[in-house]
Amino acid sequence: MRNKIKNFMVVVKDVPKGGPLFYGWVGFLLLIIALGVYAYSLQMRNGFIVTAVRDHVSWGFYISNFTFLVGVAAAAVLLIVPAYVYHFQPIKEIVFMGETMAISAITMCIMFVTADLGHPERIWHLLPGPGKPNFPGSLLTWDVLVLNGYLIVNATVFFYILYKIYEGKDYHKIMPLIILSIPLAVSIHTVTAFLYNGLVARPFWNASILAPRFLASAFCSGPALMILVIQIVRKVTKVDINNDAIFKIAELIAYTIGINIFLLGCEIYKEFYSGSIHLAPLKYMYFGLHGHNALVPWMWASFALNIAAFAIFIIPKFRDNINTLSAGCVFIFVGVYIEKGVGLVIPGFIPETLGDIYEYMPSKVEIMVALGIWAVGALVYTILLKFALPVYKGNLRLNSPK
Repeated sequence: MRNKIKNFMVVVKDVPKGGPLFYGWVGFLLLIIALGVYAYSLQMRNGFIVTAVRDHVSWGFYISNFTFLVGVAAAAVLLIVPAYVYHFQPIKEIVFMGETMAISAITMCIMFVTADLGHPERIWHLLPGPGKPNFPGSLLTWDVLVLNGYLIVNATVFFYILYKIYEGKDYHKIMPLIILSIPLAVSIHTVTAFLYNGLVARPFWNASILAPRFLASAFCSGPALMILVIQIVRKVTKVDINNDAIFKIAELIAYTIGINIFLLGCEIYKEFYSGSIHLAPLKYMYFGLHGHNALVPWMWASFALNIAAFAIFIIPKFRDNINTLSAGCVFIFVGVYIEKGVGLVIPGFIPETLGDIYEYMPSKVEIMVALGIWAVGALVYTILLKFALPVYKGNLRLNSPK
């Protein structure tokens, strides 16, 4: 057994090896990461004064990215269900890419939360034993549990499946863990939505529909990114990936994007038709409030992109064409990023509880730190994919009798 694992891990030696394109890509990511580390060092040295976060808007670009990436991580379920529950073979062959994306996204989620902490060294207060995590009363503790649980499950499934493929054996013994990842994926987004729901002083987030909206947006933006990444991987690595898998994922996105737009429309109708005082955040988003309209062009751009993407995904002729499908994936990814990121977090603080309006836009430091974290996620995905592809393509197999 030890020799088999040792031989399996031989592939690790080949991870840093590659051609000019690979070295160029990794070098570019390392440069962005270095700039992010420098920006974060400025934040650690000078405090949050170098960011645009203030008492009026205490959650900014970092939490916006965290909220969006939780959805990207949860999107792996959209591959797991057709692959393992309905045994759709074309998707089953690439489900490891979904696991890889989930691992990368959760890694970025944890980093964004850490970046948002003024004193990250105090995170030990959340650890059982040395700290007091206040379980089960604290939703933050629940969030830590489900995020790390989802990360552990996906990492276990990823490496177990690859190892069994290497051995040439059946890997369905891990099915209970694969099935467990489905409610965990739902829970990471539900708990995140409850974090917003629980803040009673912020009426913009006090909607029971928020958790379903989170899930619907997750199951369209995450798979859209997955389709784009699959196409890049297929082109760069010459891996044979069946178009049937891509088109099936696109078909599932068509349903979820429709649900996402419908739920958003329900929220807009409720607020504007009732005309209550709680309409202010939504009015600020789409029409401006008392002369403050920094988010207006962004939100209308998001709305236009979501509608354009829905049109592409709902019409089979466009959905089954790789070029228009790719455009639709870009539209929905960017549209949901704006809607669910800045468009969800920032308006919740506007106006603040005393009626003041502070227009938040991320500072250069926040943007550099965020780009650095996204680069870390891309590097994690690249390394995991570089590790997995030799096994997936059959270049690494156990020679001993099965």
